[in-house]
Amino acid sequence: MQVVSTVVPHMLHTIQFTKASGAGNDFVLVDNMRNEIAFDKAKLARAVCSRYFGVGADGLILLEPSSRSDFFMRYYNADGSYGGMCGNGGRCVARYAFLKGVARAKMKFEALDHVYTAEVVGAEVKLSMKDPSEIRSNVQIPVDGQALVGHTINTGSPHVVLFEDAIESADVTGLGRKIRHHAMFLPEGTNVDFVGISSEGILRIRTYERGVEAETLACGTGAVASAIIASLEKGAASPVRLRVQSGEELRVSFESRGSSIRDVVLEGSAYVLFTGTLTYDDATDAMRDILQPHGIPHHSRTD
Repeated sequence: MQVVSTVVPHMLHTIQFTKASGAGNDFVLVDNMRNEIAFDKAKLARAVCSRYFGVGADGLILLEPSSRSDFFMRYYNADGSYGGMCGNGGRCVARYAFLKGVARAKMKFEALDHVYTAEVVGAEVKLSMKDPSEIRSNVQIPVDGQALVGHTINTGSPHVVLFEDAIESADVTGLGRKIRHHAMFLPEGTNVDFVGISSEGILRIRTYERGVEAETLACGTGAVASAIIASLEKGAASPVRLRVQSGEELRVSFESRGSSIRDVVLEGSAYVLFTGTLTYDDATDAMRDILQPHGIPHHSRTD
């Protein structure tokens, strides 16, 4: 009897990408308007977002066709999970689409089940967010024998907001991970925002992000969540200024009518850092990165 060995061929894909940062949240952006990336996008996200074996990023964003807006934003977290919406990612993909000529300065794009509007103003982007939902105040969260008091809200992604007096020494990673995986928030889990209020009224925010499974330098939906909860619980007035872990500032404006919040806008920087080419092997989930100029010029923080 003859044994025939079957060898699965390696499929190599050459992909043009752009690296961008929204107030410190970094993303790999890929133009997929022709639907050329038809292989496993979750695996691609894990490979390309790796800080040691890939380009390195908090997430992968694919620019894809949409029947009801300028484009569709398909977002994957660094761990390959489908993220749906990301505020800073949305601002980055808006500037990317503008620089690519896919959309004008004022645009609409689809993400998950919602059409968002954005406006590019120099190196900054204003993004209109979904109205928040699932707001609950003073939620008791049992952790390590203690009952923590948090506030829950969904701003496109679920968040738990905790107010901290000593924000710089807060255990964002340890406590954030416990709350992120807490039984109260299964099966999807939650992001966790630690918020302090400065004497100038500026919110200092640090976020543990699900999907990245670590503290990130910024979180757009977290900034919106923190601003709205600070308004409802602490009387913060729109527009709310927030200083994120990168040291940059985000601004969140909204209309408040009692407990009803609407017309939310997230504003801040969206920098194109560099562009390049990568070769991805979908048989081994390996890639190699070749940095070279391609299409979109570098934009500095002074433009």
